[in-house]
Amino acid sequence: MAVTSEKQAVVAELKEKLQNTKGAVLTNYRGLTVAQDTNLRRKLREAGVEYRVVKNTMTRIAANELGIQGLDAHLEGPTAIAMSFTDPVAPAKVISEFVKETKLQVLEVKAGLVEGKVIDTAGVKALASLPSREVLISKVLAGMQSPIVGIVNVLQGNLRNLVYTLEAVRKQKESA
Repeated sequence: MAVTSEKQAVVAELKEKLQNTKGAVLTNYRGLTVAQDTNLRRKLREAGVEYRVVKNTMTRIAANELGIQGLDAHLEGPTAIAMSFTDPVAPAKVISEFVKETKLQVLEVKAGLVEGKVIDTAGVKALASLPSREVLISKVLAGMQSPIVGIVNVLQGNLRNLVYTLEAVRKQKESA
């Protein structure tokens, strides 16, 4: 009875985390050395990403209870999951950068999860290539700001022309 309630608690915790995660990446960590795994965990922690090894059966049950479709096919072999509760791009970005830096092909990306939707390996790579949230926000703000700056310049141009005209009239009247 204790094992069952313990497993139910693990499934409930995993279910809550999967439900609240903005982005997650499932990996096959087989072949990583302890030092490499420690390095990866440190980088993920710095990015605010939770990384843990999960049992496929527990993950399958939690995903099915949440109605997440398509995750079962990726739950084979050793599985670790990197989850971010704030930034959907962070897990994919950190794992992709880790693979590039270490030039290791042992850390295999199985699948990803973005806002409750399962994405394949190609989707995770595409997600990792997106600019960060801050860069996207600054681009949007710059896009919103440029028309306003244009309007200000146009209005200033009209005022400037009026001042030049009044100055020319003043000089003309002085000389007359």
